[in-house]
Amino acid sequence: MVKLAVAFTLALNLGAFAAHVPAPRAAATAVNDPMLQAMKAELEREQAGLVLPGMQRPFFIEYRLDDIRTYEAIANYGALTREEEQHQRVVRVTVRIGSYDSDSSSSRGDGSLQLAPQDNDPAALRYALWTATDEAYKNALRAYSTKQATLKRFEQQRTEQDFAPAKAVTAIEPLVPLEIDRAEWKKRLIEASGLFLEQPGAAHIDYSTANVRGIAVNRFLVNTEGTVLRHGYAGYTDAISVGTQAPDGMRLSRDNGSTAAKASELESAAAFKKRVLDDLKSLEELRNAPVVSSEDYHGPVLFSGDASADVMNRLFVPNIEADRPELGTTARTQGAYTSSYRSRVLPEILSVTDDPTEKTFAGQTLLGSYTTDDEGVPAEAVDVVIHGKLTNYLIGRTPVRDFASSNGHGRAAPGQAAHARSAVITFKPTQAVPAAEMHARLLAMAREQGRDVYEVETLAGELAPRLLYLVHAKDGSKELVRGAVFDELDNRSLRSDIVAAGDDPFVAQTLGAVPQTTITPSLLFGDIGVKRATEEQQKLPYYPPPVVK
Repeated sequence: MVKLAVAFTLALNLGAFAAHVPAPRAAATAVNDPMLQAMKAELEREQAGLVLPGMQRPFFIEYRLDDIRTYEAIANYGALTREEEQHQRVVRVTVRIGSYDSDSSSSRGDGSLQLAPQDNDPAALRYALWTATDEAYKNALRAYSTKQATLKRFEQQRTEQDFAPAKAVTAIEPLVPLEIDRAEWKKRLIEASGLFLEQPGAAHIDYSTANVRGIAVNRFLVNTEGTVLRHGYAGYTDAISVGTQAPDGMRLSRDNGSTAAKASELESAAAFKKRVLDDLKSLEELRNAPVVSSEDYHGPVLFSGDASADVMNRLFVPNIEADRPELGTTARTQGAYTSSYRSRVLPEILSVTDDPTEKTFAGQTLLGSYTTDDEGVPAEAVDVVIHGKLTNYLIGRTPVRDFASSNGHGRAAPGQAAHARSAVITFKPTQAVPAAEMHARLLAMAREQGRDVYEVETLAGELAPRLLYLVHAKDGSKELVRGAVFDELDNRSLRSDIVAAGDDPFVAQTLGAVPQTTITPSLLFGDIGVKRATEEQQKLPYYPPPVVK
């Protein structure tokens, strides 16, 4: 289930409070935006006078104000159990001491945070910026001194700059409102969470939860290079979660929903209801399904586009986001692909592009799309993999070896430092196979090898199969099984075991720390391990649930 954990946790950690406020109105230019005006005025004042006697003057200061609005409604067992709306503003101030070549930054992020006024009071905002700037400057002085002392311990020094210069950009976009029909969605959630009562397996349901969440973030940014930025995004997700236990005690669940950049693009009321009914049906089927064979299996597995997106988001995407390693190492980046530049990381049949400027795909507005990143750098399309070979990393303004400047992928969670992150990443088969033929190829491999094979429709956390089918070689029929885990599904598998890719791109929208979109087709792996999970079974309830009429 897609979650907004980071955004909502931020609101709690910073002491946000509920506020029912009207949607923001778009200002025509930065000139009549009181927040940008106040930020620019305080920045100019600090730039002119911020220096302690005998200490270095900052060479770079950045002010970022995040205006965050969230809405959440939850229903359980056919009744609304929670509705919450929050609004908060937080400023993040970054002060850098030293120079672009060697500064006070660290891989853990820098700067200081302050809650900001919600009423567009310029004086109150400037006061919050002043206190945050003072703290950030003192932190930077200490960090720079510590960093320089640490660098002297290492014989080999990094040659790339600590911070890449960027041209000044002015980009003022309309403010983004949080727009969702609260009354309609509460009605849907109440109905959806109570549908289990009408089903034959109602007595076996342990929980039934439906929820909808929305977030709108408007970001204001100014820095001493002259950049002035105002942009934002909104995202919405609906979800259903139902759970039960099999007769042997195994816990089972179905958790899914839809995610969109606009509430109007979430699934319709009819589609949402159908999803719940389908989940309840498949949950009952899982409950009665046999446990996967105890014999270890290594062979073909067909992953749907949905499952393939989960695999790529877990194993591939984080490794092409160039996070600089800690001091004292000469590695290019962190992660599995630190030494894979210009090497094969996927089969030759796949190429990968990340294009933040791609706004729609198959009629869907893409969550990961933007025109200017959160460091004020224009977005760029990047060919990450060409015919299986890693040709680029996604880069923010923290360079890594061989990549001296940003390619517009510096992105920040609300209130957090910016890091290199994906935006709209698309896996493109050079020889796409029709979806129906993918199943035919799987069955052909089964008959060639003289054994049954597997097909996975959806995954749970840790890439565990949620809906896994045993495909019988004799007649091609499918049998749902439970209690399986994949063995050796890793980066080596991505490089060597994918033998075909479908023509059925699946759009996976993720509304997490930063909004991201992954588009990937179904994938046929030639050799994946499937084995029985070793989880301890849980005790069944001692007493039946109440009878609800």
